[in-house]
Amino acid sequence: MSPDEWQTHVTTEAALAMGRWLEARGRLDRPIATLTRKDLECMASNAISRFIVLSSQRRRSAPDPKEREALERLLMG
Repeated sequence: MSPDEWQTHVTTEAALAMGRWLEARGRLDRPIATLTRKDLECMASNAISRFIVLSSQRRRSAPDPKEREALERLLMG
């Protein structure tokens, strides 16, 4: 998977994680302006968690050493 394809995949997966969180709480049909700060923080947390999982998997399977190093730096902070 090319870097561009991977970015698209990760973005889609993060959006799905946010949607699943909203759907589980019965808030999928509400306008975003009606969500509380806690709602938004939880959605962001789910998206970030999904990104971390996908990045960890990508780091293990990335054929390019530079990409692996970049993902390691990103994940380690």
